[in-house]
Amino acid sequence: MSLIKSISGIRGTIGGRTGEGLTPLDIVKFTSAYATLIRRTTAVTSNKIVVGRDARISGPMVKNIVCGTLMGMGFDVVNIGLASTPTTEMAVVMEGACGGIIITASHNPRHWNALKLLNHLGEFLNKDEGNEVLRIADSEDFEYAPVEALGSYTENDNYNQRHIDQVLALPLVDVEAIRKARFKVAIDCVNSVGGIILPQLLQQLGVEKVEKLYCEPTGDFQHNPEPLEKNLGDIMRLMSRGEYDVAFVVDPDVDRLAFICENGSMYGEEYTLVTVADYVLRHTPGNTVSNLSSTRALRDVTRRYGGQYNAAAVGEVNVVTKMKETHAVIGGEGNGGVIYPALHSGRDALVGIALFLSHLAHEQKTVTQLRATYPTYFIAKNRIDLTPETDVDAILEQVKERYHNEEINDIDGMKIDFPDKWVHLRKSNTEPIIRVYSEASTMEAAERLGQDIMDIVYSLTKQ
Repeated sequence: MSLIKSISGIRGTIGGRTGEGLTPLDIVKFTSAYATLIRRTTAVTSNKIVVGRDARISGPMVKNIVCGTLMGMGFDVVNIGLASTPTTEMAVVMEGACGGIIITASHNPRHWNALKLLNHLGEFLNKDEGNEVLRIADSEDFEYAPVEALGSYTENDNYNQRHIDQVLALPLVDVEAIRKARFKVAIDCVNSVGGIILPQLLQQLGVEKVEKLYCEPTGDFQHNPEPLEKNLGDIMRLMSRGEYDVAFVVDPDVDRLAFICENGSMYGEEYTLVTVADYVLRHTPGNTVSNLSSTRALRDVTRRYGGQYNAAAVGEVNVVTKMKETHAVIGGEGNGGVIYPALHSGRDALVGIALFLSHLAHEQKTVTQLRATYPTYFIAKNRIDLTPETDVDAILEQVKERYHNEEINDIDGMKIDFPDKWVHLRKSNTEPIIRVYSEASTMEAAERLGQDIMDIVYSLTKQ
């Protein structure tokens, strides 16, 4: 059993003993703590909190507890039912609510679930707010409403369509060009809420044919739900038949997006954001942001249009903050997360799909040909296992000193930028490991760079 408490939310495995998994008592405690923070800090006069969930098997149980607890804290609950993370984020703003809770463990396996916590902007809590929720939960510093002040409960299932309507209304979403292209598209929605909303989106975009794989929202995931190549054999085999122009794959809460080419090969999750950014920048030049572990290709594309690229610490809330600081027109994360602030400030696979299809229609290329127009980089991902006694910060400081002549970014661990490659060392917040991401023009060079740095770290641990 696992229960992970972080500033971005509470996630854990279903079942077990209190405090060791995401049990009903833990759900009550953390929902109460979140409600207490909102009550104390929000400047919004609304008393509403929006609740949405993915299709996980445990979803109805968790939803009932969350909604009942919020009502017990005196909040009016608007339950939007089976909905993606970006749909729930947008619903918070459209409802004029003071917050929202998304019940989803994102790409984690089926026995996990989580509470993702939103502010009145439909954005994730910042570090200070997240830490305050954890403090309130630990101290049980919350008080429930008397009977005359209990909150109300309503259901509203029209937010999927309202989300789609706002995507279609974007100036850069060219429905007419998509319709003329007569695209044939396959989708893999891993038996979650993408299976509800993506067919509706694609039909309204004018896609000629949609082949649906794992689109029944049962929560019984047919493969590991993280949209990585090793998990996507079925949709890749389907695409290898040559009958479709592109495939879209999403995770259970539809905030990550991967493409598969017309020949069944992976487009590369790092290039989801790069490609969408290319389309946005050629029509609305400006700045971009991604996290430190994302591909350098976004920087290259941004500079091609005269914009400025900035890196943020890992985590969606950090990317959004940097995007606002730099007035970025597009940003996101290399895991397939596209953030387009003209719609809202959250990762959103729907807007990624709509912008990508618009781009593809204008370019009149195959997906493979489009991918070949971008700089080619390869990222190697490794980890260094350490003992709990290891002083990770001291080790990172010594590595930083060794490379002091290179460009160093230490806002989140340490990233060393060389002229033709980079390596990012990031300490885990939950276990004694250092994550090592390295990028170069070939996978062999990326692996070699990562191994060189790992060898240095191992040598320092023996001193």
